[in-house]
Amino acid sequence: MPEKVAIILRFHLMGGEDVSVMSGDFDGEEEAVAAIARALDERRSLVLMRARYDRETDVNGVVINLANVVSVRVSKTDRTEAGQYL
Repeated sequence: MPEKVAIILRFHLMGGEDVSVMSGDFDGEEEAVAAIARALDERRSLVLMRARYDRETDVNGVVINLANVVSVRVSKTDRTEAGQYL
């Protein structure tokens, strides 16, 4: 089984605010996108068990209510060059 990689999930909220979470819950970007899409399709929250919010050092469980999320960027880096929101 491959080791989990650090994936940056950047959520753009309806209010225009961005929230960045680093997660070790996924094996790669494709798995993260699939989990987010599944949560959206099922109208449920996204649950992360190994997450760091906004560059904190502590790893915590995080529940993200996707109802107020406009878009999500999934990347292995946290830079503006990583791509635009869709």
